[in-house]
Amino acid sequence: MATQVNDRIDVRISTEQKELFKRASVISGFKNLTEFVVHCVYKESKSLLIEESQILKSEEDKRIFFNALLNPPSPNAHLKKARLNYLKFKSEQFDENLQTGEIPQKE
Repeated sequence: MATQVNDRIDVRISTEQKELFKRASVISGFKNLTEFVVHCVYKESKSLLIEESQILKSEEDKRIFFNALLNPPSPNAHLKKARLNYLKFKSEQFDENLQTGEIPQKE
C-alpha cells in the first residue's frame, strides 16, 4: 500500500542516534531510514493516544470507580434540589402539553 507524501518534518539528531536508527531499520527490514522512522513514530503515537483515551488507567482508578458504583454516596442537598427542580420542570411541561393538546413523548 503506497502512502501519499504531502508534508515534511526535519529533525536534528546526533551521529550516534542516526547510526543506531540506521542499524535498527536494516535489521527490521525497512527499505530506508525514513520508512523506519515514520513507522516507529506512527506506531508509538497511536499507542500513546490509545493509552491517553483510557478512562481508568490505574488499578487505583478502577478501585475508586467501582467502589462508587457499588457503594454510592447518599444524595446531598444540591442533588435533592436538582431532582425537585427536574420534577417541577417535567410537571410544567406536561401541563403545557395538555393545554396545547400535544401528546407528551415518553422518555
